[in-house]
Amino acid sequence: MKKHNFSAGPCILPQSVMLKASEAVMDLDGSGLSLLEISHRSPAFVAIMENARNLALELLGLQDKGYTALFLQGGASMEFLRVAYNLLETKAGYLNTGTWSDKAIKEAKLFGEVIEVGSSKDENFSYIPKGYTVPQGLDYLHLTSNNTIFGTQIKKFPTTDAPLVCDMSSDIFSRTLDFSKFDLIYAGAQKNMGPAGTVLVVVKDAILGKVSRRVPSMLNYRTFIEKESMFNTPPVFAVYTSMLTLQWLKDLGGIAAIEKENAKKAQLLYSEIDLNPMFKGFANKEDRSTMNATFRLAEPRFKDTFEALLAEAGINGLNGHRSVGGYRASMYNALSLESVGILVDVMSEMERKG
Repeated sequence: MKKHNFSAGPCILPQSVMLKASEAVMDLDGSGLSLLEISHRSPAFVAIMENARNLALELLGLQDKGYTALFLQGGASMEFLRVAYNLLETKAGYLNTGTWSDKAIKEAKLFGEVIEVGSSKDENFSYIPKGYTVPQGLDYLHLTSNNTIFGTQIKKFPTTDAPLVCDMSSDIFSRTLDFSKFDLIYAGAQKNMGPAGTVLVVVKDAILGKVSRRVPSMLNYRTFIEKESMFNTPPVFAVYTSMLTLQWLKDLGGIAAIEKENAKKAQLLYSEIDLNPMFKGFANKEDRSTMNATFRLAEPRFKDTFEALLAEAGINGLNGHRSVGGYRASMYNALSLESVGILVDVMSEMERKG
């Protein structure tokens, strides 16, 4: 039976990418060697890394604009630390919209003053703060564009003179934005780009080298820029599969094309959540994420019935995070409209049974 994968991460990947990646594990492009056993210094993998980095910049519209794309290790959680190590001299601003920004704030406090310019913790992060003031003199302002756990997403980004840093782990490459407004973007691959094991960092070169502290080599962005993202052995499979996914997206027509498909999926599911009395949405409507829809049953006594229908339909990965409970439908780029339609059919069946 076909499984409809709504997992929040590791994410669903295009079937064509999965097939090509699995073939490369056995034999990379007819070389007679597995992707997993070739030297990361070989011309074959150097070309893979270069292509992946170039594709990232191309899709974001940042080629020839003073940015470098890097594939690093440690996930987005390492970037909570690495961002502050490289950029925080005196004080930084953070918008606190959920678990991941909360963790980023904790790491940044090791290096300097952290100002929470706004927070939605008072209502369990069910909304995006608005109308907040960004202080002058910040080393940078840090945002989390999409909150996987709570199902909220920033729709309008603030204007500030401070460098703008954004964790885009769960909505990178999903919607059109003026990415040149951001000075540093980072995203764990496993949410919307590839398998776990690598993190994409896109950084404007001009913002680096301004802190007075000495930054260790493995935590210094400039180290990896100078070595073209290959200072140490990179995660070859994760980079290769991310490259395939980025090429898949480019062939579809890029971010503008996938944004239209993502809007259709979100509209279909949120319409059902709002119209079906068996379900209640979690996030404020104006702040709802296109990537992660959070909801619950209006009557918990129907839980066993609903989950039996989900299993029968082959729906996987719908359980919500313990912080919110209920259910979470992650509708990343590779998830089909058909899969969302199957989920909506199951929800409609619940209304008939109720």
